[in-house]
Amino acid sequence: MAFPLTLLDAASAAGAHILWVYLVLLAVVTGATWLSARALLPDRGGPAFPPDPLSPAALLVRLAAGFLFIVGGAMLFAEIAEQLHTAPTLGQLDEAFIAASIDQVPDPILHGFFLLTFLGNRDTLIGIGVTVALALLWRRRGLALGWTLAMLGNAMLNPTLKHIFERTRPLHPTHWLTEDGFSFPSGHSSGSVVVLGMLAYVAVRVLPRRFHVPAWVIAAALAFSVGCSRLFLRVHFPTDVLAGFTSGAAWLAVSIASIEFARWGHRRYTSRRPRQTL
Repeated sequence: MAFPLTLLDAASAAGAHILWVYLVLLAVVTGATWLSARALLPDRGGPAFPPDPLSPAALLVRLAAGFLFIVGGAMLFAEIAEQLHTAPTLGQLDEAFIAASIDQVPDPILHGFFLLTFLGNRDTLIGIGVTVALALLWRRRGLALGWTLAMLGNAMLNPTLKHIFERTRPLHPTHWLTEDGFSFPSGHSSGSVVVLGMLAYVAVRVLPRRFHVPAWVIAAALAFSVGCSRLFLRVHFPTDVLAGFTSGAAWLAVSIASIEFARWGHRRYTSRRPRQTL
């Protein structure tokens, strides 16, 4: 299959300027998250308390947005997976990006990404998941159940996808880190999106309103940076990380939408129960 040289040149140029590409995309991600959070977060609940369950209209709007987000993420994931298996295009772009990024980032910065990548390690994510679940069990058992199901779902989803596609990792890892196992999709990327995204959602439920938007912005910036750390360390291809982001974001949207729908249903049920008179 003939391959357009211009796309290879673009991939190589992006790899050669990987740090600048990361900084620009980080600004885009945080800006988009800030705008989305400002638009979608409910403005009720007072300055010191989390919002009440959404009204039916607001819930439908957010469920529709979540549905479109899930469909878009699934379509993007499917397209990446299909291209990797049926055509060499994305694979060649991945290889060009990784090869061009070699020796382009100073060791102190690589060391910083080496430390950052541990935030997305399995043991770290399990520790966060168990700690938050136990803390929520004290006062918010319903939220604790939703949190636990979100964690368990992604913990099963990513390994399943890895064994379906069985993609090998890049051949040029840094001296900071080597990884074994399959490469597609990135577990660090999907796990960070789900865990940090759910942490932001929990913050909306339990913290004062002034923390809601910053929580989502910080979560998005950290999750994006953890995923990108896998590129800086050359243990994943760009499409691995992108697929991890999309699968994680889709599952996060499913989890949050399910919890909100359950909250709305519970509130509606309790409001219709007849009051007992003494």
